[in-house]
Amino acid sequence: MSMSAYQAPRLLPDIGWRRAGPGGARLDARLLPLLREIRQRATLRSAAVRLGISYRTAWALLSAQAGVAGGALVVLEQGRGAHLTPLAERLLAADDTARSQLLALEPKLAVALAAGERGAAGRALRVCASHDPLLAAFAELPALKAEVALEIQFRGSLDSLAEFTARRADVAGFHVPEGVVDASLRGRLSARRDRLIRFAGREQGLILPAGNPKRLRGLADLSRRGVRFINRQRGSGTRLLLDQLLAEGGLDPVRIRGYGDEEFTHLAVAVSVAAGRADAGFGVHAAAARFGLEFIPLRRERYWFAVRARAAGDPPVERFCAALAGRAFRRLAQGFVGYDVRGAGELCDVGVLAKAG
Repeated sequence: MSMSAYQAPRLLPDIGWRRAGPGGARLDARLLPLLREIRQRATLRSAAVRLGISYRTAWALLSAQAGVAGGALVVLEQGRGAHLTPLAERLLAADDTARSQLLALEPKLAVALAAGERGAAGRALRVCASHDPLLAAFAELPALKAEVALEIQFRGSLDSLAEFTARRADVAGFHVPEGVVDASLRGRLSARRDRLIRFAGREQGLILPAGNPKRLRGLADLSRRGVRFINRQRGSGTRLLLDQLLAEGGLDPVRIRGYGDEEFTHLAVAVSVAAGRADAGFGVHAAAARFGLEFIPLRRERYWFAVRARAAGDPPVERFCAALAGRAFRRLAQGFVGYDVRGAGELCDVGVLAKAG
């Protein structure tokens, strides 16, 4: 069997919701996707069409699941379409939080379940990468899965490069500010041994509640009285960037309430802000846009993949690059705010970091 036809068998964990207590009723698996479509399209009919179910089925589903959830989930108004109730919004926010946390664990759990299942068919391309919403969506693209068996594990930029250096990963994903390369990242790459694959440019900045009720304008406002912050974990490229920006501005992290409160993905940071657990976070524009949050851009950066030079011509790596350069990925990226994927999939020398960041 060729590598292009092989996909590693995997069992993936998922999130399900039920009422508390023994024998508690479970929410129908179709409910949350329906609520998300209603929030995006503002009509029950359009949401039902999108999910491939009838209007009557969608209406019956909402009616039945309201009893399980403990209250009405959608308000329908003639001439004004449909909108979610506060209960539905809290349910979706909780589901997003749970899924973002599971996302960090999923590759490890999936690999454990699939261990020993590949046999002689071949080994998957092991990718260890800093979390990125577009990359997470790319990993699920049918166009990629049809070409390459991929095992992706999300960790911080430093940890991902450490796994790459220790040969526990074939590809490492990391990001750096444009025009600036942190010495701790550059020191983990070798111009002779390694090559880089372009992924995307993206925007990082402050993620704020819709309407920006605290009227925050920049990092200096994070130390204001009554402002709660949510951070990314130590070792992540986003945390390194934040610390760099704070140092450039002469700002003391000790004065920021919540600086030590950490999340492991951009989406988890955005969910914390959307749910009212924090007044500000730091992350990519796309995460803020997904939840209708305010965003203040602070720095453009470039996301790269590192691969060993001698492996760059191997079929799995070539197909990975081809998928990045393909039409399906470009269409996908159009739905993510703040990204620039020109040149995605291009193979470059490590020296490009010093020139373009």
